[in-house]
Amino acid sequence: IEHALPDGLLCASEDLSPERVFTAYREGIFPWFSPGQPVLWWSLDPRMVLHTSELRITRALAKTLRNRAYEVRVDSAFEAVMRACGSVPREGQNGTWITQSMIQTYAALHAQGIAHSVETWSEGELIGGLYGLCIGRMFYGESMFSKVTDASKIAFAHLVPFLAARGCTQIDCQMYTEHLASFGAREIDRRDFVAELKRLIALPPIDDWQQLKHHNHGNGRSGMIESHAAEPPPQNQYAAALEAALK
Repeated sequence: IEHALPDGLLCASEDLSPERVFTAYREGIFPWFSPGQPVLWWSLDPRMVLHTSELRITRALAKTLRNRAYEVRVDSAFEAVMRACGSVPREGQNGTWITQSMIQTYAALHAQGIAHSVETWSEGELIGGLYGLCIGRMFYGESMFSKVTDASKIAFAHLVPFLAARGCTQIDCQMYTEHLASFGAREIDRRDFVAELKRLIALPPIDDWQQLKHHNHGNGRSGMIESHAAEPPPQNQYAAALEAALK
């Protein structure tokens, strides 16, 4: 990765196999390309990262999390989330980098339990969410979408404390955006990013993703996830971390 160009471009290939993508992420490299281009591989320096202990929740979002009726699901509509992310217009982008070949590759990684979607639902409709890869205790965020204001933020606000409670200290956000910075993400030196990545991918994989599911009835009636003694300790930590982020 030290041979990457100043803009982060490392190399190009024709292959976007699940095996190559998995190997690349373990080295801090990710694919990003447009239709008609070869597969372009990137390793940015600096790297945009959210340290899970630095999550910021605005007062407005905290109010939404407490008072809006919504449901958070995990891995129930992975491909739909990817396609929705690819169809949302984005400022400064002409078209999408989420190509059909990328959807097929990440769907295969999802089937292997490596790629995951965190989804926000309302009245049976998928209204927002995000997807990414998780290797060991390292989460790599890929993209998010919202059909309703703050829907992707709801999913992200639940994901981060869940990961933090399981020893995930950093989330790869790839490149700077004001949206991610508003959550507390910041750019760090690539060497520091890779050093922590190597530590995290060596840890056991997360095996209780369904503990992230949550149903909020709205109007503050249900509060956030309640902690019960019968639940495993990570779930208790997740609930406490989420509540702390809302204060």
